[in-house]
Amino acid sequence: AINIEINRLSSHKDFIMANVRRYHPALVALHWLLATLIILALLGGTFILDGMSNSDPLKIEGLQGHMIVASLILLLMLVRLVVRLRTSHPPEADIGVPVLNRIASWAHWALYVAVFAMLGSGIAMSVMAGLPPIVFFGSGDPLPASFDDLLPRAAHGFFASVLMLLIAGHIAAALYHQFVRKDGLFRRMWFGSRS
Repeated sequence: AINIEINRLSSHKDFIMANVRRYHPALVALHWLLATLIILALLGGTFILDGMSNSDPLKIEGLQGHMIVASLILLLMLVRLVVRLRTSHPPEADIGVPVLNRIASWAHWALYVAVFAMLGSGIAMSVMAGLPPIVFFGSGDPLPASFDDLLPRAAHGFFASVLMLLIAGHIAAALYHQFVRKDGLFRRMWFGSRS
């Protein structure tokens, strides 16, 4: 009797997931908010902060903004992961080639890994460089001459490159689905009726 009930519930869940056409509204909002914040953090870190000398007085303000955005990304990514795992969602998008479908699934999880790796390496670099008292509590201490001798700095740069490639691939795949396959992929990650 227990096996029958488990099978019935499992079939019911499969039926619900097969009939869900859009992601949960919380997941949609988190997706677009996080996309914006992550791209801003990547662009700001790569094209503004990386080019500034640590002796530049504006560097502390830039680091403060970058670290606040990164903290917000960490919090929202954790919420997004919980929402993703606890809500029903549409079946995986089909690109028409089984191996590419599998790569797409891995790439989505790789985005999570790369974002968390960026956040982890950034936190480690911040702690090793003693940034929190300098950036947030006005200790008056100068920034280290450079962050380049810190191991997490190399990891932060590496994962930034990986994340940029994954984001570019994600955008290219979404555009391919929407405009070449014309399968209405964008509707899945927007607000509206879910079934």
